[in-house]
Amino acid sequence: MDLRIFTEPQQGATYDTLLTVAKATEDLGFDAFFRSDHYLSMGSADGLPGPTDAWITLAGLARETRRIRLGTLMTAGTFRLPGVLAIQVAQVDQMSGGRVELGLGAGWFEEEHKAYGIPFPKEKFARLDEQLAIVTGLWATEVGKTFDFHGAYYDLTDSPALPKPAQKKIPVLIGGHGATRTPRLAAQYADEFNIPFASVEDSERQFGRVRAAAEEAGRGADELTYSNALVVCVGRDDQAVARRAAVIGRDVDELKANGLAGSPAEVVDKIGRYAEIGSRRIYLQVLDLDDLDHLELISAQVQSQLS
Repeated sequence: MDLRIFTEPQQGATYDTLLTVAKATEDLGFDAFFRSDHYLSMGSADGLPGPTDAWITLAGLARETRRIRLGTLMTAGTFRLPGVLAIQVAQVDQMSGGRVELGLGAGWFEEEHKAYGIPFPKEKFARLDEQLAIVTGLWATEVGKTFDFHGAYYDLTDSPALPKPAQKKIPVLIGGHGATRTPRLAAQYADEFNIPFASVEDSERQFGRVRAAAEEAGRGADELTYSNALVVCVGRDDQAVARRAAVIGRDVDELKANGLAGSPAEVVDKIGRYAEIGSRRIYLQVLDLDDLDHLELISAQVQSQLS
């Protein structure tokens, strides 16, 4: 079971804070550092000092880390043209020496689009299908050949399809709860399928849909990696768990029901339940980015038991 650190910088974080967390992620033996792709805070958070851009952040981290994988859960398809996104991600992959992964989703948070003047089209899912075809198609085109795509929303003619990533194939992540279109897209384009904030039972059901879709598309179901994203709140004792839950504005019982919360033993046990239904990777949503002791505890007493 791989454990990856997953951050939500739109809630309030500077690049320096994210760099500190990414370096701790690397030093403590976690597999990867991922971040969300949002420009507006959610809930009661004030979002100060303001948003950071996902791919600019990852470009910086690419030069200041050496081992960990770097990526997004999920890049919003509404934020970037697919040709531009393919260039950005390929460049960051080169900057990292081949450590980048792309999570790509349709985009959903309408308020942040209004706040920053970003168009919020109705046909987001159909656009996502074309975006995935274009991004993966550009990367797969041989050097010296050109790429063309003529769709309902995007039109590319004689693209040199450059630059190329450092990796032969950048892993693509697709995720979500949709019962039909999401599994179909995952089966067609994804190397990894991720379901966020879902119970063991709901995860098993969705993994089953994706596996069936992969086989229907002529792929082996086990060609995909299956993963979960869950909020994490671990403490050495009940008081420490309650303190960490209070800092992020969550209830302990709710966190235990819907996330990974409690003592290290409780969290290891629950991760084991996800492993039993086929999850091979957990993205630990860390909401208090100043609490590096939390990461140290998870590394020492949770990750060590899963290795």
